[in-house]
Amino acid sequence: MKRLLLALAVLASSCTVQKINKSFTKSDVFDKGHLGFMLLDPDKDKVLVDINSDKYFIPASNTKLFTFYTSYTVLGDELVNGLNYLERGDSLIFWGTGDPSLLHPDLKNDVVIEFLKKSDKKLFMVDTFDQVDAFGPGWSWDWYNAYYATERSSMPIYGNVVRFKQEDGESKFSVIPDKFISKLEGKATENWNGYRFRRDHLKNEFTFQIPTEAYTKEFETDIPFITSAELTAQFLSEESGKEINLIKNSSYLELDPKKLQTAPADSIYAQMMKISDNFLAEQLMLLVSDQLNNKLSTRDAIAYAKENLLKDLPDEPIWYDGSGLSSRNMFTPRSIIALLGKIRAEVPLEKIKAYFPAGGESGTIRSWYPADEGQEPYIYAKTGTLSMTNALSGYLITKSGKILHFSCIFNNYAIPSSELKTELQQALYQIHDSY
Repeated sequence: MKRLLLALAVLASSCTVQKINKSFTKSDVFDKGHLGFMLLDPDKDKVLVDINSDKYFIPASNTKLFTFYTSYTVLGDELVNGLNYLERGDSLIFWGTGDPSLLHPDLKNDVVIEFLKKSDKKLFMVDTFDQVDAFGPGWSWDWYNAYYATERSSMPIYGNVVRFKQEDGESKFSVIPDKFISKLEGKATENWNGYRFRRDHLKNEFTFQIPTEAYTKEFETDIPFITSAELTAQFLSEESGKEINLIKNSSYLELDPKKLQTAPADSIYAQMMKISDNFLAEQLMLLVSDQLNNKLSTRDAIAYAKENLLKDLPDEPIWYDGSGLSSRNMFTPRSIIALLGKIRAEVPLEKIKAYFPAGGESGTIRSWYPADEGQEPYIYAKTGTLSMTNALSGYLITKSGKILHFSCIFNNYAIPSSELKTELQQALYQIHDSY
């Protein structure tokens, strides 16, 4: 009888897997482009579905899974190093670590400002901005006005953006930092309801369209500003009330600096993962590089991760930036599955749930993959979106309590992403419901 029951259980499981497989291989929607999908039961170390998992795909923001794992492993989950500094006689010499939290409009970290305020020494900021290219490799030049392509820099301040914000019911919007108010010009517009902000391509000058009628609805818009060491030093001087002298002497960079700890890494990871914040992802890779060798290089951070953390992946990551904005990035679904296994092994499940977007509840999938009414989310996964690319990789919790690992990447689909998401939502729910 036991053998019979075991045989029936195996048969039922096999039928379930076949149905799941067909939901991908027999789909008219998924058949319209290139699909890579892998589903793993880690408890049994059993691959349930494998569709092109050994092929390379452009992952878009699934790249942030690699950034997260690298950052978590190197930086930990406590405070990040937010400032490098040396004390020499009556001088305090400092430079950036890539920390994105300094006066960031969401993270609101002012530890560096308070540190500079309390110093009784002359303040010198070393210009290290030439270590970091503002845009990553393969980024498009016409993204300069978009928050998702905020400039990278060695010492960000205010998140390297100007935030235009209006509370519900108010008739005026605020500008943070307010220094840019003098660089803002309104232009009257006919038949336009609401505000639209733009920055000049090559200058920190901004324009906005004035609504035809009074506009009192809530809005919040972040527009990147052009970064420079001079501008950052000026901001630091204004915020600290101290004179900041900018110096080019790179010999200080060869010394072993003290590190000022600033923001909780946890808060940076959560925002980066949940809303797919490209700026935070890019700066995290610079923080990793600084931690490793007191130098700011995304390339060095990636090389270290590939050699020391990811060498056992099935396929070598073709990896160029921290955010996934570069279409030069290419990963295989089976390597992403292996990475998800590493994350599960080293990051507590409750932290994974706190960092990752949750289906129907938070982040970039709050409107997708909802659980049954009254139930906890069953999808915790990272999205990825670029032109012709849509991805979702993470963890799926079944009704039977199993935690499955999955990676799904769509490339070259000339159909609306909503069609792909709708079809994927149905397929993933079937797995949740039946396995």
